Amino acid sequence: MLLRASAHRGVAVRYQEADNALPARLDLVSLGETMALLSPSRTGLLRHADALHLSVGGSESNVLIAAERLGVRCAWMGRVGDDELGQRVLREIRGEGVDVRAIVDPTASTGLMIKERRTEGQTRLWYYRADSAGSRLQPADLDLELIRRASILHVTGITAGLSASARASVEAAIVASRAAKRLVSIDLNYRRALWKPADFGTVLRELVREADIVFASPQEAAHVVGVPADDTEGLAHALAALGPSQVIVKLGGRGAFALVDGVDCASPAVTVRVVDTVGAGDAFVAGWLVEQIAGADVETKLRTATACGAYACSVPGDWEGAPTRRDLESMLHDQVDDVER
Repeated sequence: MLLRASAHRGVAVRYQEADNALPARLDLVSLGETMALLSPSRTGLLRHADALHLSVGGSESNVLIAAERLGVRCAWMGRVGDDELGQRVLREIRGEGVDVRAIVDPTASTGLMIKERRTEGQTRLWYYRADSAGSRLQPADLDLELIRRASILHVTGITAGLSASARASVEAAIVASRAAKRLVSIDLNYRRALWKPADFGTVLRELVREADIVFASPQEAAHVVGVPADDTEGLAHALAALGPSQVIVKLGGRGAFALVDGVDCASPAVTVRVVDTVGAGDAFVAGWLVEQIAGADVETKLRTATACGAYACSVPGDWEGAPTRRDLESMLHDQVDDVER
């Protein structure tokens, strides 16, 4: 049974699992904005599209969905509008097995993202999220007890950049998690539409100081620590100097580099036919965090993370291509058949 909350007389209400009971086991929790996502069915200029596919997308929920598929229990907190797009967001995340604890806001719309595949190798995104319900996330929206129970809290620089209240929510979640002696993970996730590079560097530098696990692209890390983006090892060591014991630099088609407890480890990328790279970084993060929860060694974390990122690239969509354990086993043992009978 599910509790489905509807907003009345302009009052925001909670949408959550039925009896407000805390799950018996919770591995991973996150908070942020998940938006409706429109994407054309074919490659080319968006103006020529004759149909748009409706889905949803958000970095944090992408990570949680991918982690659920790999067998861990996850919960998501956020805000959506009291509209059909908001209901789509809630339905999709819940439908993937994630525990949903959300606020339905009748005074703001659910954010919208539009994707254009300009060419086979180039994707462009537009965001319509100004004063969206998700950007109104505030500390009072959070279930702090849920955060304290989770093995890992995962946050991103996207949510911190949405608004002052959303940033305060990220900070409140980190305080609750650290007070409970849980791990804090952060993906820097720079978005040009949300940040000036200098402001991003200042804010994320402080959040990194509170994190145990940090994920970043070279360009994102460079904004935070001032090391040139082409110096992968230098970036990782500079981030680690701020406090986190695990720093993972995502290198896309070149694989990944990890610095864990002062020890370096690198992994090449898994070769696949690339269809859509959006969401690949989120699948990568999920792979690493799932293995962290399982107590795996660094090499296993890197191998799973890079395989998850590669698998996600082979399917259109932000989260749809996230693999199961069976998918990963087939990929890593070269047992993927064109037709499985």
